[in-house]
Amino acid sequence: MRDAIGGSFVLVIIVFFIVLVSAYLAFNVNYMKAFRMKDKIISYYEEYNGECKSECSNKIKSYADSIGYAPDSFKCSNDLKMDEKGLYCFKQFSRQNNVADADDVYSDNKQAYYYKIETKINIEIPIVDNLLGIKAFKISGDTKTFQSKY
Repeated sequence: MRDAIGGSFVLVIIVFFIVLVSAYLAFNVNYMKAFRMKDKIISYYEEYNGECKSECSNKIKSYADSIGYAPDSFKCSNDLKMDEKGLYCFKQFSRQNNVADADDVYSDNKQAYYYKIETKINIEIPIVDNLLGIKAFKISGDTKTFQSKY
């Protein structure tokens, strides 16, 4: 009888570690997708000088489809707005540049702006969601600063 209890206990420990390692790998895969998506969105915003309209949005959507990034129940934090396809959140921030840089790009005290981009790690862990109240893990980043046209 002693060996039967010991064997079932070891089996429970093995199953627990298999579940733990699988959860860790699933989180890492989804983290990398969200991180790559954030970097690609920032590069598209910089490619289009902050004017991400239909062509830029379509490129973002096709890239998301190619890597399998499809967040569900994604709510933006703070004052960020959701894009029309529901893939990421963004907000434009203003920056006043009083000091000219080496290239003198922001001279004449023109208004400059940048975007904050936020993506979601698409993983739902019911136990963690219920116990800690964490609904989404998010990754955010900023674009370079663009000079206002006005």
